[in-house]
This record gives sequence, structure tokens and C-alpha cells, in this order.
Amino acid sequence: MTLEQKIGQFFFPAVFINDIEENIQEIERLIKDHNIGGLTFFHSRASAATNYESKSAIEHNDNSFERLKELITRFQKCATTPLLMSIDAEWGLAMRVENTPQYPYAISLGALPERYEYLAFEVGKRTGLDLKAAGIHYNLAPLADINSNSNNPVIGYRSFGQDKVRVSNFALEYLKGLTEVGILGCLKHFPGHGNTSVDSHLGLPILEETLEELMQNELVPFIKGIQNNVDSIMIGHLAVPALNDGKNTSATLSKNVIENLLRKQLGFDGLVISDALNMHSVSKLYDKKGQLEWEAFNAGNDILCFAENVAEGIQEILKNASAERVEESFNRLMKYKQKAGILEGNFAPEGEFDFEATSILNRLIADKSTTKIKDNNNSLYLFEAKNNDKLAKLSLFKNTDNIFFKSLNIVLPSLIFALENGDEDAIVQMKEKLSNFDTILISLFVPKAKPWNNFDIEDSVLNFLAELFSTKKCVLYVFGNPYALQVIPNLKSTLGIIHVYQDFREFQESAARQLLRNSRCRGSLPVVINGLNK
Repeated sequence: MTLEQKIGQFFFPAVFINDIEENIQEIERLIKDHNIGGLTFFHSRASAATNYESKSAIEHNDNSFERLKELITRFQKCATTPLLMSIDAEWGLAMRVENTPQYPYAISLGALPERYEYLAFEVGKRTGLDLKAAGIHYNLAPLADINSNSNNPVIGYRSFGQDKVRVSNFALEYLKGLTEVGILGCLKHFPGHGNTSVDSHLGLPILEETLEELMQNELVPFIKGIQNNVDSIMIGHLAVPALNDGKNTSATLSKNVIENLLRKQLGFDGLVISDALNMHSVSKLYDKKGQLEWEAFNAGNDILCFAENVAEGIQEILKNASAERVEESFNRLMKYKQKAGILEGNFAPEGEFDFEATSILNRLIADKSTTKIKDNNNSLYLFEAKNNDKLAKLSLFKNTDNIFFKSLNIVLPSLIFALENGDEDAIVQMKEKLSNFDTILISLFVPKAKPWNNFDIEDSVLNFLAELFSTKKCVLYVFGNPYALQVIPNLKSTLGIIHVYQDFREFQESAARQLLRNSRCRGSLPVVINGLNK
């Protein structure tokens, strides 16, 4: 290859699976004309994190997976050098593609007892097999971020938790699972995105920690990953002034962070990939097209993820970079393409989904992660109330036909009610319907995993819950992100609280078994939840 063709290998532009033909053909032109090294797949333009402000509706496509396979085959045919196909699949292909296997969020795995950390290995392994079925060999996961900020708007449920040792262990298990089936893994977001309160898709988070403080906490999972030969590390769009002479320079654009800290001090010689270069924390810094790509490469990134100015970026790097620096990154990338097996032509989709194996794994994780927050003989009170015709069940944000209540119905029958939104009139009517019952079993299905707008739990619903807890004997089962517990008022007045981390069928069925058998909850909260005693 010429030097220019080698530089093309560093570019991994985004592909939107459900895009128009004109845009797909543009990707084909980039592959043919610029010898790009790989692609990063997303569901659609509307679903991209930086497009939240557009409020565009995300169109569902049942054929997304078949479309993905077709595109991968089509793009590989265009390439002189096999493309390294990548995707964010933190909790499985389902993160980006409909009707594909979904695994629990990292925070759900973080609730597992220590002896069950190996289940993260199984999640990594099964995720890797699913990626191979699509023709993808590079998973931009897992997170090594320690989520120590309860108001973090973008990490939260995507982190294994708040304890550096446990985050390290779970991340390593997940990586080992990927490696077992020949998929490259990636720890992110270096040097640590957990203690931030700004979404780097939309702005630049700033970490105030010193290097010594980072070494004691945020960097621990990355150091463990380096010691265990992690394939790649993604640099986060976040500023650490202590590492940049007091300047708020994004780590993605900082030689001090990448070359000095990650390469020299920590000894990492794997692939360094930038976080997506379309993210607003960096994308608006330079007016000249290609300048951002050059600055990111110059800082030490080998792969430029979601590069939007490929032709201009190649020319800027060609003009400014030394041949030695280009060779360094090129050789590194070829090494990992070789490791993934794609240089020998082994890049076709391989295998099929095993939904049964996914379900078995999810059931096991559900059984071992369910967490008791508060228990005053919940089952005893519920059965007593049922025998006295004083028990009602209330589902919030799912209808009465939810799996949790259906699984309870034969052994613990009662009237079932549902409130699917915060409509004020519906809440008034619900109070009237519940007036003759003194004990309420509540299933709260948290509407959103991200904390914006109180996880989309309306104030009217929160006020209704506060009143209900004060006037009735309430046992609360919460399905979703445990940080949602922070926004629920008057929890101290509940009779009992059980936290279940997902609303999958397997988790709802597991929660029902736990209640009916009054069995021990084995999980523990992986993060500190403020206000549990309020």
C-alpha cells in the first residue's frame, strides 16, 4: 500500500443499518476510493445519541438483522483489504438491531454475588457468537467506567458498578468471553467516564481528579485490562485538566493522556480507538474539515471512530504525520485484523442465534441478581391479605397482562389494576378503585434506563406512590435501573422493596418465584443509592 492507502485504514466511518441507498453507496465509494479500514454500525440516524435533540422518531424494522448481514457482505466485496466491522453491543446485538438476543445491562451483572462473576464471561461469549452470526468481529465493549456519580447522565446502567475491584473483574470476564470465540474487545472510556455529570455526546465532561487519584480508582480496571492483554481501549471525550497542564482538552485529543499516560506509563501497546468523532464534545471544535481527524490521530489514536470527514482527514494526516507514526498505527491495526482472522478471508457471517441458550443464561442471571432492599416478611403479609380479600395488585407502566402478575396469579390471585401513564384523571380513578384494599403489591416497570426526566416517571405518579405508601401496606417490586429508586419518594413507608434489574420475561418469572417461595435474594446493589431511607 501507499502511505495514503495506509492512512485510509485508520478511518472507521459510521454506517446506519436502516439508511437510504444513496448513503450506502457513499460508504461503498469511501471503501473503494480511500481504502478505509473498517466500519462502525448503528441502527439508524434517528437513534444516534447526538440526534436526541432532533426528536426524530426511530422506525422499527423487523428485518434489520438481515439488512445488516447483507450490508456487511456487500461492503466486504468492495474492499481491497478486508474491513474490520465493529459495533457497540454492550448488552448484545439488541442494543442496535431488532429481534436479536439481548442480555442484561452491565449494572444488572454487577449485582451478582462474587461467585457468579463468571456469568459475565458467558454474556461476553454469547454476545461474541451473535456478532459472528452477523459478520462482525470487533465489539466496542465493555465499559471499564466506575460509576461513582449517581447523577451521571450517560454511563449509569452501562457500568458494572461503583467498586473498582468488581468492575475490573466483570469487565475482564466479559472480555475473556469475547476472546474465547474470536471477537476483539474494547475497554472504554479511558481514563474513566464514571464520575461525570455531563453527557459527552452533547458536551465536554471535566474530571477534577489528580493523576494519583485516578491511579487509585478510575484507572484500576484499565490497568487490569492491560495486564490481561486487552485488544483495544477507547478514549473518552472528557477533559482531565490535571493531565493537560490545567487545560480542558478532551482526552481524545491529548498526547499527554494517550502517548504519555496510556502508552508509556501504563505500557499499553494494543489498539487505541477514539470515541465517536461526531459527538458534540469535539465535533464542533474545528471549522476546517479534516482537522479534527488529524488532531485525534496526532494525539495517539490508531482508529478514528465515526470519522465524518474521511477524504479531508486522510489528506491532513498525509500532510502532517511522519511515515514512522503512520507505520506504527498501521502495523498495530494489521496485527489485530490478523488476530480476528479476517485477513485470511474469514469474515463471512457464521452461525445462528441460539435464543434458548440466551434465555437460560438470562434466567440464571435473574435468579442470582434480584436484590432485597427491604423485607418485612413480604410474602406473609401478601398471602394474609389475599386470604382476607384485602390484596390488590397494581402495575405501573405496563398493562395488567404483565408476566410478573400472570406468574403469580394461580397461587396469589387478586384483582389486578394498571396505570400506564401519569394521567391525573386516571390516578384519581385508581385511588377510588384501590380504596377497599389495605395491601397493595406494586410492580413498577421503570420506563427508561437513562435518568432524564426522572426516568420518564411523571411527577403525578411519584406523588401518587408517596401517598399510597403512607396509606396502604405496600410491597414494591421495581424492574429497571436501580438509580430510579433515588427519585421515588417516601420509600421508608413501604412494607417491602425488591429490586429486579430488567423487565425481561426471565426476570419477571424469577421475581414471581422469589415472592411465592419467599426465597432469599442473592443480589446486592452494585452502586450506592441515595435516599433509600427517605
